[in-house]
Amino acid sequence: MTITKESHVPVKASPISGRMRGRVVVLLCIMYAISYIDRTNISTAGPTMMKALGLTNAEFGLAVAAFSIPYALLQIFGGNLGERIGPRKALFSIGILWGVATIATGFSVGLLSLVGARLLLGLTESAAFPTATAAMSKWVPPDRNGFVQGVVHSASRLGNAVAPLIVGGLIIWGDALNGPLAGWQISFILIGVLSALWAVLWVTMFRDRPQDYPKITEKELSEIPRELERAARPPVPWKRLTRTILPVAFVDFGYGWTLWVFLTWIPSFLADSFGLPLATYALFTTFVLLAGVVGDTVGGVFGDRLLRRTGNLRFARRTVLLIGLIGSLVCLTPLLFVHDLTVATIALSLSFFFLELCNATLWAIPMDVAPEWSGTASGMMNTGFGLAGIASPALFGFLVDRTGWQWPFAASVILLGAAAVVAAVMKPRRVLPKGVDEIQTQSA
Repeated sequence: MTITKESHVPVKASPISGRMRGRVVVLLCIMYAISYIDRTNISTAGPTMMKALGLTNAEFGLAVAAFSIPYALLQIFGGNLGERIGPRKALFSIGILWGVATIATGFSVGLLSLVGARLLLGLTESAAFPTATAAMSKWVPPDRNGFVQGVVHSASRLGNAVAPLIVGGLIIWGDALNGPLAGWQISFILIGVLSALWAVLWVTMFRDRPQDYPKITEKELSEIPRELERAARPPVPWKRLTRTILPVAFVDFGYGWTLWVFLTWIPSFLADSFGLPLATYALFTTFVLLAGVVGDTVGGVFGDRLLRRTGNLRFARRTVLLIGLIGSLVCLTPLLFVHDLTVATIALSLSFFFLELCNATLWAIPMDVAPEWSGTASGMMNTGFGLAGIASPALFGFLVDRTGWQWPFAASVILLGAAAVVAAVMKPRRVLPKGVDEIQTQSA
């Protein structure tokens, strides 16, 4: 059997709407949105929590970074486990457990308990996106990898964008109740319950194998590669897969460092630098993060369109990454020299838009190069993001305490530049099962 580049580049895009796969994508969109509300609600609640728990910026950064320790270290294991037990059971368990972790955050009484809750959240979410990627690989035709990743990650950025409004509103409402729990505590508890409710919805509606879905048609089944429809999973070629994904993981680290800056520190930056109250900085943060919703979808659609037009996977994926990384770098630079709320808001919004052009492409590459092991491969790739999540919040907070805001933003500019260099030269290859003739097609 020989796999050629042309066999993976259909002329016409496969449909998503009007198919059962569309329902799967909607379910995953809801999960991605909730998961990022769960991850980033702490940034909006941060100024209030730091006062209530007596934390410094460095200590708060450490608590935020605690999420990424198990998240980074268990990405590969989590993705592999999700493939083994199936996305249906795996994501049900994950949703319940991360709901518990979010509720536990609301009952934190100091640094240690807060770190413990964040560690549990990182542990439970470590397998979420790799397992979701494995579910997509079984349901989604390969020519729609970038589009679907763009859509679900747009949902996650929508979760980012509405989190400041939702969490800020819940904090204000909870404080007005004058009950035994503070507003920030109530916000974590209610959002944790929402996570558990999604898990019940997922296990009720999703099936691991498309052919097991009651209403699926033969036409839709014919649009999915037969080996993926049968959920075939040959042994993982760890050496070849690691060699292929490692450069992508480095790019994901540079992307992830800057993303964690946006997810963790924008509310505190606006409050500290411009003296904004909670309601105002929450609104400005939402405005900034909404740009990422657009960026994710545009990046996924643009990347797949380039792929269909040129038939060159490497060119399509690399072009989107370079535009995104360099654009984000350029737009972030004014923060190093200008202290103005309008300039800061526009610069941050544009920088976040360009940054999020990269997201769908980064997640599409593991599906491109290793659809048989997309959970494991995406876990490898997302380890870069997880490691960035350990380093970025903690080091950024440390630098803010000692130097102010300019030097931490400068570090992001430097890392974006390094990621762009690697993206320009990397050449991931299609990783084929043992015994299959391999033509070295370039895929990023």
